[in-house]
This record gives sequence, C-alpha cells and structure tokens, in this order.
Amino acid sequence: MPWLEKLFRTYENCAENIEPVGTRLWPLAHVVKRAHVEVALDATGKLRRVRKLGRDEAQTVIPATEASAGRTSGPAPHPLSDELGYCAADFPGLDRARHDLYMKQLSEWCDSAFGHPKAKAVRTYLAGGSIWSDLSREGLFPVELEDSQGKKTRLADEKVFVRWIVELPEDANTHAWEDRGLIESWVLFDAAKNPDIDLCMVTGLKARPAQSHPRFVRRSRDGAKLISANDSDGYTFRGRFTDGKKDFGRQACTVSFDVTQKAHNALRWLIGRQSYRDPGSGQVFIAWSIAGSRIPDPFMDTLSLILGDQNGTESSGAHSQALVSDAGQEFALRLRGAIAGFRAKLQPTEDIVVMGMESAAADKGRLAITFYRELKGSEFLDRLENWHKQYAWPQNFGKDARFVGAPAPRTIAEVAYGARLDDKLRKATVERLLPCIIDGQPMPLSLVTAASRRAASRAGLDPWEWEKCLGVACGLFRGYSKSEGKEYQMALEEQRTTRDYLYGRLLALADNIEGYALRLADENRDTTAARLMQRFADRPSSTWRNIELALVPYKSRLRASEKGAAFLWKRERLLDEIQSLFSSDDFTSDRPLTAEFLLGFHCQRATLLKKAEPDDATDKTVNE
Repeated sequence: MPWLEKLFRTYENCAENIEPVGTRLWPLAHVVKRAHVEVALDATGKLRRVRKLGRDEAQTVIPATEASAGRTSGPAPHPLSDELGYCAADFPGLDRARHDLYMKQLSEWCDSAFGHPKAKAVRTYLAGGSIWSDLSREGLFPVELEDSQGKKTRLADEKVFVRWIVELPEDANTHAWEDRGLIESWVLFDAAKNPDIDLCMVTGLKARPAQSHPRFVRRSRDGAKLISANDSDGYTFRGRFTDGKKDFGRQACTVSFDVTQKAHNALRWLIGRQSYRDPGSGQVFIAWSIAGSRIPDPFMDTLSLILGDQNGTESSGAHSQALVSDAGQEFALRLRGAIAGFRAKLQPTEDIVVMGMESAAADKGRLAITFYRELKGSEFLDRLENWHKQYAWPQNFGKDARFVGAPAPRTIAEVAYGARLDDKLRKATVERLLPCIIDGQPMPLSLVTAASRRAASRAGLDPWEWEKCLGVACGLFRGYSKSEGKEYQMALEEQRTTRDYLYGRLLALADNIEGYALRLADENRDTTAARLMQRFADRPSSTWRNIELALVPYKSRLRASEKGAAFLWKRERLLDEIQSLFSSDDFTSDRPLTAEFLLGFHCQRATLLKKAEPDDATDKTVNE
C-alpha cells in the first residue's frame, strides 16, 4: 500500500502547518465534528454562559477513540465533547448505559497521569446533572440546522452536540478544542490505554496496531472507507488465516494506529485544500508533493495556471487579452515562466503523487482508488507543461476569460457532451483525460470527435457557448494530431492545401461576407454559413454550392455602396485564391470533413478580424 506510506510521510512533513479548523491537519485520535451549542465553565466547573453556534463557526476538533470516530448506531462515547444523549444526565428519556459509558471514560482520563484541568472542570459540571435544564432555561431548544441553500431542519434534542470553553486563571486559550495541552493530554492517555504492539507493514516498525480505519475522508458526512474489514460473519472467504474473527486481518496486513491516522488525516487535509471534486458522483482527484511544496493543479486550464488562479478560468480581462495578443511567443513565454516558478520551489527529485478515488454511492460503501501515479518533481512539471503546450489554442470563455492554452478536463467533458451531462459521464470523461495529462497518453479519438461535432452544430448553441466549443475542439484536434505526428500552427497557414483546412477557410469567408452585409443593414440573425455548418461538415461540396448561392443577394447589396464594394472585392479575391489551391477531386468530393476544417475556419476568421485596413475596419466587429 504505497499510498499509505506516501500520505504518512506527507503528514510528518507538514504536521506544523497551521490553518483554520476544517482545513488543517487533524491531531492523532481526534476528529472534526459540527457543534451546535457552546458551554462556558470556570475552573471549578461552574456554568458561566451558553450560546447557540452558527453554521460558519461550528467545525470543532474533538478527542475521539477508534470506536467513537467510526460509530454509527452502537454506543461509543467521545471522551469530552459529545451529544446531549451521551453527556446530559438529566435528559428526559436518557439511555443510562450510554451516559455511564461516557462518564466512565471521562473519569478514567481525568484520574490518569495525563488528566487535564479543563477535562476535570467538564466532569465536575456534568456530574451535577444540570446541563439539560441549563440549556432549556436559556431557550436554546429547539436547535435548527441551516444548509448551504438556507433550508432549515430541526435537530432532535438528544443529537445536539456540545463543545466546551473552560476559563482557567492565567490561561488565555479558553477554547478546549484549540488547547494544545488538552489535545496532547488525550493523545498520551489514548496511547497508554492501548499498549498492544505488532509489526506495522508500512513502516516496518513495531507499533500499536489499528483496530479500525478512519472514515470522513472526502467530506464531513462521508461514510465510505478506504480500508475496512468489518464483515465478520456470513460471506467473506478468509483463506487459511487462523486468527479469530475479530483479528483475522492482522495475519494478512497490519497497519499501525499512528500510520493510518496520519495518512487519513493528511488525505483529508489535501482533499480540503487542493482537490478536484465532482459533487454528484463523489469522485475526488488530488495531486501533491510529499515534502509539502506547492505544485500546479493538473485539473486547471492554462489561464489559471499562468495567472496562479486556483479557482478556475475567471480572471481579469486585461490579463486574458494579453495572452491572446501573440498566439506563439507570448503564450510560450508565459507558460514557461509559470512552470519555472514551480521548478524554483520544487526539487527535481521530489516525490509527487496523483491519486483518484470514488465510491459506488456518494457518501457510503467502499472507497476505491481508481488512479495512482508516483512521479518525480521534474517529470511531473515536464508532463504538465507538455499538456498545456500540445493542446493549446486561442480560447474564448467569455469577455473576461480569453486566453491561449489548454482547457480544463471538466470543460472538455462539458464541451464534448454538453453542459448538462450526467454525473457518470462527466466522471468517466475526467478519468479518461487524466492519463493524457499525467502519463502523456494520446487524447481519445472519441472525445475529439464528440467535441468537434458539437462545435460544428453552431445553430443549436448560444453564441458564447459556440465560441467556447470551437476553441476547445480546435485545441483537442491540434493536440491529437501532434500525437499522430502532424503539426498545426495556432495562426493561419496560407500554404496548407489540405482539403479540410481549405474548406474551413472558405466557410469563414462566407460567414464574414454575409455577416458584414447583415451588420450594415442592422439585421441581427445567423448567417447561412452558421446555420448550415453541421451539414457543411457532413457534405461540404454540395453544401458549399448552397452557401455560395445564398451569398448572391448580399454581394449585390455590398456592391451598391462604395465601402461595401471595396470590402467585397478583397473577399472575393481571397475566395478565388483559396479555391485555386484545391485539387479538382478534393473540391467536388462530398465525403465528410474532419475536425481540421475547424482549424482552418478559426484561423481564417481570426485573421479577418485582426486586419486593420481602413476599408474594412468596421468588419472587425462583425463576429464579436
């Protein structure tokens, strides 16, 4: 299980990382729970005040046993902070056995050599048996929970979770969940209470064996586990292991308590701060440096990589436009500079891990590792740089997100199959793309084809969506062609005479001529080229004849004005030049076009818009 060893080492290297609760590394023998009520005591255990907690301040680190950390329905009390059903002796209908277990465990801790004054103050207060009455008197019930959409649900009174503030003399840190002394006190007591020693097959050292392994890996209510062996009855063949049902796994593979705790805590921490997550399917991917160095996210697009924006493609228009100004040198220099920034902080031999996980159900069942790669720092950066170079193309994701580069995997999935694709298809598509990024494998042809078909279906898309699809499809085809040994430039190649590329150029010219005529007449509608783009891709020769005939009235309209006549003369001259580059058989053939025609279309259109000749300056706004 190399992933356990890598995560364990990550925890050891990053243990001193101080971050807000919920994203920091959890201590050993602790979990994070959502508290609902905060109770403040003095050093003698007398009540001072209580208050209800809001959603944003509820995350609380609490001591936990192996049993309580994974409890579902059976009684397994947390040592200090817990639900009223465990700690309130005066709760109506209290399960006395459950409360006694809680108080016994708390007393054992307080009376041990590792007892802490704050834990003793809590025990003194709870021994008085008045917490339920005190909270009721303050009007804290009922407790309502509010989700991220603002919907409120009432929480059962026995499920109300209590955390503690203990105000000791000369102790500025009154919060029990942030007291390092209290945390260390429980860790030492928990270790002393579990003296069993066995060989850990991850570190090769003798240590306390883990009896169970943590859950809550991907999110706070995640019940899925990466390691589980709790099916002690009924249906699992265990081969020739001779241990009893409870301990049979120790003959197969023993993992120490410290290793599994630290590894899972590091995994939670990484997922919380730098993962790609698909909420619908529960799919999670993470990439990290074992030493804790900052690395680029392989799931971001080039704009986010270059600008250092981890949140996606949104950025300022000034930066975005700067990337478009030169499709070759400007892009290459910025990408090289971004990667160089990471190389300066990342050692070439530093270990990098990329790992993917998912479960059959979103929040339960078994959590499977679906992707795992170990790379050196230099190798990881080289492959990431190659990905962004190979699949680079001018992208238009909106007014403030125009850039040259490769799209993000999630964007590719949405372009290929539509923004409303289901969770399973999105998940499967991202899984197919990850080897292309991390291993340098070729792009699946089916993805290139799907993206190209959607880009050709211009009439069925909104203008902004079609622009996005066009740029992504061109980038995918260019990258796929490079893996097949065929190079395309990001600028117009006037000497390229392949049939599909030339037909794409013709379509861009027809769209430009009609669009210009419509704009002069203040008409806002799609051109014939736009409406017939999909048909043109399937039957180019016969469709081109229809498009040419449809241009006749617009040409007549342009010839009626001096400005329009000059514009038309230049476009017709260019049409003749392109048509002369065809061989006769290619021009008359009606076989379908490949996605290469999109490259010819996009490059020709960009060239027409970029020209700043006086006679056709107005043309620059035709297709914007």
